[in-house]
Amino acid sequence: MNSSGNGDDQHPSTKPDPDRPPRIPLPRASVEDTGRPLPDAVPRPAPLVLDHRVLKSLLGAWALAACSPQETEAVEEHLGDCGSCADEARRLREAVGLLHPAETLDLDPSLRARVLQGALERRPPRIPVPAWATPYDAETARLDALLQDFGDAEWHAPVRLRWFRGDEPTSRRTTVAGVIAHLLTVDGLVAVALGLADPMGDVAVDRPTPSARTEAYWRASHYPPTRAVRAPWREQTHDLVRTVSFTGGATGKLSVPYGDFELPLHDAMLDRAFECWVHAEDIADAVDYPYDAPSGSDLHHMVDLAARMLPTVLAARRRAGLATPSATPHRHLVPAGEPGRSLRLEIEGSGGGEWLIPLDSPAAVGSAEHEVAHVALDGAEFCRLAAGHVSPAEAAAGQVGDREAIRDVLFAAASLSRM
Repeated sequence: MNSSGNGDDQHPSTKPDPDRPPRIPLPRASVEDTGRPLPDAVPRPAPLVLDHRVLKSLLGAWALAACSPQETEAVEEHLGDCGSCADEARRLREAVGLLHPAETLDLDPSLRARVLQGALERRPPRIPVPAWATPYDAETARLDALLQDFGDAEWHAPVRLRWFRGDEPTSRRTTVAGVIAHLLTVDGLVAVALGLADPMGDVAVDRPTPSARTEAYWRASHYPPTRAVRAPWREQTHDLVRTVSFTGGATGKLSVPYGDFELPLHDAMLDRAFECWVHAEDIADAVDYPYDAPSGSDLHHMVDLAARMLPTVLAARRRAGLATPSATPHRHLVPAGEPGRSLRLEIEGSGGGEWLIPLDSPAAVGSAEHEVAHVALDGAEFCRLAAGHVSPAEAAAGQVGDREAIRDVLFAAASLSRM
């Protein structure tokens, strides 16, 4: 490197270019130092001057945050000076918070099952609910969601319970609260079988049938049932699900007496899920609110229960003289476990499937080779027939084959219903 003693010598590339701005900008000059006139200040809007009557009328809009900035300022300044308006404003703000209740209605019935399935895939439960109890768990939760927004008028809305007795439709008038009391007392049959408290308490019952228990509970009430019945009903549903879950499903074969008949516990829980859905529809109709059928898998289990009960009901109706008599030439008894004359029950839509119903003996086995009739029904329509809400003569069914067998099965399905 060659350097001279002259400190003014610089490399050509390091000389500053007078036409280029400095790399580090100089501090900005204040507008006050430039001698230029200051910009005009933006005028602030004059505050509104409103009398007490007008300000009070704005409290509702203020609570909803619907006032203009000037109105908001005027109202809030007034609230600091007027105690009565401040109290009214506080009440209105609290009321606004009640305008957005939890969204629980109009949901797809399968949504709960899908959410639970997703949650359980991430974290399996330590104590799972048995598969045969999940329809009851789902339907009681759906009914409780329908009830949660009901006021006094809805709880006392008239409801007509409908079912078939023999070959004739019958009904019983009650209220929404009365329906929940009915579910409470009949679910109590399962509770007693599990060793839980009987919701009937000290109420005397002539016969341990669902209808006798319900009538006794209604008679023992000093006043018609009110919304207060919801809490014990819901608590009992939780107790039932929790109890069968803690037993690990081992109680599924436990027998539940219904007075005139008995059901294994796993079928009794399906029966209670079915009735919960049917009466939830009764309640929804009473308050003019839509209510969907259960999810496909739950509906399938309910249809399956009804199909499995049909041969026994057919035999009972035959003994009572309400079905094709034993003397019919084409009817014949077969040994237990052997195939016999059968009707093919085809359930269409969500929850559907096919069942071969033995016609001549509950102990016989349904057989495609011995099929004499075929009936096709929508799943929800079949369940409403089994609930006594649709007349066998009015059931929208596709029918082929033995007309007497078809009539016997359709009326047997309606005979599954009860209060």
